[in-house]
Amino acid sequence: MDRVLRLSSQKAVVIFSVSSCCMCHTVKRLFMELGVDAAVHELDQDPKGRDMERALAKMLAPGRTPPVPAVFIGGNLVGPTDKVMSLHLGGKLVPLLRDAGALWL
Repeated sequence: MDRVLRLSSQKAVVIFSVSSCCMCHTVKRLFMELGVDAAVHELDQDPKGRDMERALAKMLAPGRTPPVPAVFIGGNLVGPTDKVMSLHLGGKLVPLLRDAGALWL
């Protein structure tokens, strides 16, 4: 859990992902298209990825599998794909990114 919390606060936007996950790809692509330089941690390519995945599962809703993508903005857990897309479609994602310093315009 400590490693996830430390990594999640190192940049304005941090995404925990699995390289073969289509929803992870969708979220990463959204942030890229918005012009956000997110820190992406591919759990399947990290030696401690399984531990981080378990920690993320505890932080997200119980029973949610898999716990990726997990998006942090400004060091705060925003959530998985459905939460990110809901914010985006509701016009609340860009202001949140601006407040966190992830977007300049």
